[in-house]
Amino acid sequence: MEKIWVIPDTHGCSETLKTLIFQQINPDKKDHLVFLGDYIDRGPDSKGVLDFIMNLEEQGYHVAALTGNHESICIKAFEESQKLKHQTGYKHLGRYQQHWSGLGGIQTLKSFQVEEPSDIPEEYIDWMRSRDYYLELDDFFAVHAGFNFDIEDPLSDTESMIWIRNFITKHEMIKGKRIVHGHNPSTIETIKENIEDKHALSINLDNGIYLTGFPGYGNLVSLELNTLEYKIQKVVDKVNYFPD
Repeated sequence: MEKIWVIPDTHGCSETLKTLIFQQINPDKKDHLVFLGDYIDRGPDSKGVLDFIMNLEEQGYHVAALTGNHESICIKAFEESQKLKHQTGYKHLGRYQQHWSGLGGIQTLKSFQVEEPSDIPEEYIDWMRSRDYYLELDDFFAVHAGFNFDIEDPLSDTESMIWIRNFITKHEMIKGKRIVHGHNPSTIETIKENIEDKHALSINLDNGIYLTGFPGYGNLVSLELNTLEYKIQKVVDKVNYFPD
């Protein structure tokens, strides 16, 4: 049976991701690699993360790379930057650009060696634009953040899929399947308990890879959905991002 490995928020930590994939998971091309979004911002090498995943796709690995809120705000900052540059002819930070900067966009621009979002090569923006919001599997739904169960059709609210923080899973609304997601950093002990709880309707894998100065955080966790085997990779990138 092929394995299905789920990898959450990588946030520009390319060396940590490569170490997890090639030293711990060791996938072959029949295995599935499901990435839950937030490939960029905060860490030192967002471009390297995107290059790595795109290269896996090109090499024929079975990759499903979903979108996250950081990709969404990056795209908006890119589009806004293009528009303002065209209208005014000089550098001007718009609303989305300011928002993105506060979320770690500055680190992403540095990784591309550019000064403005509009200078990011459009092939990367196009790749981010083409990502799906969720993936339905035999026993799971994979999504970046979660679902809005306060509406009739949780699969119609894409904004919640990348931004929601708190939700109570209504099993019957998602065909009796479990949810695996990221987005909201939890301690490593909480993640372990969540995975090992056979009654948990949702599993959050985000351990805040960039939160290296906080006890219980600073790892990249991957989960194999058939066996619920998990791998924990301590961050090896040099992260200098300190959130408010």
